[in-house]
Amino acid sequence: MRSDANAPLIAFVCYTAIVLGLAVLSNYAFKKRAFVSEYFLGSRGLGVIALALTFGATSASAGSFAGFPSLIYAHGWSLALWIASYMIFPLCGMGLLGKRLSIVSRRTGAITLPDILRARFESRSLALMSTILLSVLLCVFLVPQFTLAALIMQQLLGDSPLYQEAALWLQNDLPNLIPTGTGPEYVLGLLLFAILVVAYTTFGGFRAVVWTDVLQGFVMLIGVLLMLVFTLVQVGGLRNASLEMSSMQPPRLGTASFVVDSPAPLEGIRIDMDTWFMDEERLFRTNEAVLIPAGDTESAPIKITQIVTPQEIASITQTELPSLPAKPRVGQLIPYARGDNTVGTYMRPPGPSPSDPNGFLPLGVAVSFFAFWALAGTGQPGNMIRLMAFTGTRTLRRAIASLAVYFSLIYFPLIIIFCCARLLAPGLDHTPDRIMPVMAYLLSDGAGIPWMAGILIAAPFAAAMSTVDSFMLMITSSIVRDVYQQSIRPEATERLLKRLSYGTTMLVGLLATIGALYPPQFLQYVIVFTGGGLAVAFLTPVGLGLYWPRFNKLGALMSMVVGIAVYVLLYLIGFVTLGNASPVRPLELDPFIWGLLASLLAAWLGTRYGRSNTDRALEAFFGRNDHHAEYD
Repeated sequence: MRSDANAPLIAFVCYTAIVLGLAVLSNYAFKKRAFVSEYFLGSRGLGVIALALTFGATSASAGSFAGFPSLIYAHGWSLALWIASYMIFPLCGMGLLGKRLSIVSRRTGAITLPDILRARFESRSLALMSTILLSVLLCVFLVPQFTLAALIMQQLLGDSPLYQEAALWLQNDLPNLIPTGTGPEYVLGLLLFAILVVAYTTFGGFRAVVWTDVLQGFVMLIGVLLMLVFTLVQVGGLRNASLEMSSMQPPRLGTASFVVDSPAPLEGIRIDMDTWFMDEERLFRTNEAVLIPAGDTESAPIKITQIVTPQEIASITQTELPSLPAKPRVGQLIPYARGDNTVGTYMRPPGPSPSDPNGFLPLGVAVSFFAFWALAGTGQPGNMIRLMAFTGTRTLRRAIASLAVYFSLIYFPLIIIFCCARLLAPGLDHTPDRIMPVMAYLLSDGAGIPWMAGILIAAPFAAAMSTVDSFMLMITSSIVRDVYQQSIRPEATERLLKRLSYGTTMLVGLLATIGALYPPQFLQYVIVFTGGGLAVAFLTPVGLGLYWPRFNKLGALMSMVVGIAVYVLLYLIGFVTLGNASPVRPLELDPFIWGLLASLLAAWLGTRYGRSNTDRALEAFFGRNDHHAEYD
């Protein structure tokens, strides 16, 4: 165990204690208010800072601090084009829908997004379908958030003897809880995070979520800016980092097992993750820990990465590599489909790719992702819920400007940090989603401030937590409000709704935990798929429902069904034909673009041939009293 291992742990525990304290205060706050409105919408009282940071923290999920950094690390500077439109997303998301959603939700008493659709189209079936889509896609969205948090807990606590003993107990006494492809340390970290986030979300409700989002928003910003400074200092400046990256080649990925001549002792023989070793003059790094069990002479295969750039090999082998207690047996090594034996591929688009010979970011994909982030962010139900809870137009205008600056201060530095991570932490290409916590420790140790790792790790942890709590609460509100209260038992008491809300939140957390036991390699792919699916399903019916009086129930149903069907179909075709998570992209345009176009076309056809809206529904949305004094 490192002598300074407790320093980041103590800093992180203090941060966690503050989060739980905010949940306790929030629980006291809503005891004197109506439960449903307070628990799910914070009594619609968000000010500028609260709106900007809860909107930003919810949007900056595990994708921003695990999936996005892993893609930067894997593909290089082309990610700057991939994320370019995120800085204008607040203008699209908050400017397009913010004022109308807030006014309409107050008029109709809507608490959830299905509430809005029910009031606009007077349709229980549409509200129920939207609840099902919302719940399913958000549950999938929660999986990478839980996965990131588990990786952080594993990185943070991995050196603790108590944590290692608990993980060993888990492996020996509950082996069925550890799926193939994960380890006991990961599963234990996942369980700890699940208990923490479910407890404070259940206990505190929307107000606790907003308060912690504000805290986590500041933590994310401070963490990223500190990492930027430490990174540039330790790589010798951006110019030096760019020169080194211009000579780099992508690594090769493979597996290796480890063998010994005589049976392993009772405690087994362990080789840690991130161990460097040489084999036949080739340099490798383990991407997983491995154990030769007692009495055996060979380990199971683990993932390894081979470094092939001569300058990198020379730099790493300048220091003495650790001596291994077992001999490596390297299996087949797989070169990159694009970029193998090519220098400078990290510096220009389309960037290297392990599986796609066209590279990571062809021009058409880059263009479609410019539209993706601005429009898909606008269509996220989690963001729409925030727009139903602020105080007035002045708050909205200031929040838009503040959030655009905030995102710029987050995403531009992340690109620089994790391009430079290829120099500071090479060889993590099998498990790139670990790069954020690895860099937090590496930068803190390099700066001689070990406790700072706890603050830096709190940034991605805050991103995961702020998204998890928001989405868990949204799923709960949709089920409790839109299914149970509206369709099954309208006369349900506040006490019953409270108990049902608590139980549903716990159940959602359990389902997300089970899903995270089988983590994907690239978290960002799951986030992009579910984020795009949510936007395709909800952007057209909500946007047109707010601004187009002729838009009717059939148009809304068809837009939702046809849009999501086209979107999912392109992913399914890609999975069947390509054998991986990549979708097919006709004309190099992302499935989100095609799904959104299909949704708009279906909305027009449904509106043309469907029944007209009733005057009662239109009055609430487009009546003469559409302007409220409090929004001046």
